[in-house]
Amino acid sequence: MLRLAIVLLVCLLLLVAAFAVFQRKLLYYPTHHRNSSGLAEWRYRGELIGYAREVAAPRNVWLMLHGNGGQASDRVYALSSFSPLDSVFILEYPGYGNRPGSPSLAAFNQTAEQAYRVLRSSFPHIPVCVVGESIGSGPASVLAGVSPPPDKIVLVTPYDVLGTVASYHFPYLPVGLILWDNWNNVKALKGYQGPLEIIGARDDTIIPIRFARALAESKPTARFREIPGGHNEWATPGRVEIRNPQGG
Repeated sequence: MLRLAIVLLVCLLLLVAAFAVFQRKLLYYPTHHRNSSGLAEWRYRGELIGYAREVAAPRNVWLMLHGNGGQASDRVYALSSFSPLDSVFILEYPGYGNRPGSPSLAAFNQTAEQAYRVLRSSFPHIPVCVVGESIGSGPASVLAGVSPPPDKIVLVTPYDVLGTVASYHFPYLPVGLILWDNWNNVKALKGYQGPLEIIGARDDTIIPIRFARALAESKPTARFREIPGGHNEWATPGRVEIRNPQGG
């Protein structure tokens, strides 16, 4: 009986490990090149935590939490969507780019909160806002519960609950067992009282627009916008303007 118990335990551990590997391959697609794309390095206590476009005397400061592919410096394409009067800081996730660690819900949420608090401390008298892209809408929504909360949250091609998107793509898999990193943006945003803008892409096949619309419907105060194009086309110049009018 003891031997059987040991065998079953080993099998269970192997199954858990297999689920963890499958989830990581399903969710996270980091790259690791050293090209900064012209952005300035963003360091905290000597550690590279992202990249930035800083301006003198910014009217607003934005923390950008990017999608699951590539790395922070790749998001230079998004800068045209921001006001030239605002500073933009793009977080590098653990396990992405040259930042050590492994990607996970806990790691994304923890480093997003750390980065947010760094910006709050560095810019105490300037609005600090958050934009989340795709999977980054998860940690962006979690920041709604931090005190003080972001002055504005913008979610681009987001989801309501990540598990619903996974079930859409893999209807025959036991997603509830496999997907441990399951951000619930509806729950995270429930108590947020600040301005919330949700942007869905009409031809999005990765996170179909109905998931962004469901998120907006769960939050009656949210402003929902539908834009043309697919999941990765939102930053086409002139398509999306990320602004915080309250900040000037």
